[in-house]
Amino acid sequence: MTYEIRPIGVVESPLVDRASAPKQGVEGSPEAWLAFDPAMADGIRDLTVGDEVFVLTWLHLADRSVVAVHPRDDLRNPLTGVFSTRSSDRPNPIGLHRVRVLAIDGLRVQVVDLEAIDGTPIVDVKPVLDATR
Repeated sequence: MTYEIRPIGVVESPLVDRASAPKQGVEGSPEAWLAFDPAMADGIRDLTVGDEVFVLTWLHLADRSVVAVHPRDDLRNPLTGVFSTRSSDRPNPIGLHRVRVLAIDGLRVQVVDLEAIDGTPIVDVKPVLDATR
């Protein structure tokens, strides 16, 4: 059985290669833009500056045959199943990124703490819920 995922936008980032990208967004990621498809205009209309959201991406450069890794690509770490890690290499390479909205310019949303590289497809955005929501 297969499922179809259609990108709703793309990441625009100064990060252009996996090797130089931080492992996590809070580890020095530059500001980046989420550029949405025009058909998503109503979907992003209620995002506001300061919102924290989860961005789900399709890690298009991932190796989908990988099921175990050395966490953080450090060979001193024991080989660990990918479902216990944040490795981008995995059978279904869905990225999960908690970011904060810095600015909104039409169909573009500027965020911080996104470690995805330039050109990464965006598959969904969801609000971060706290105890009051």
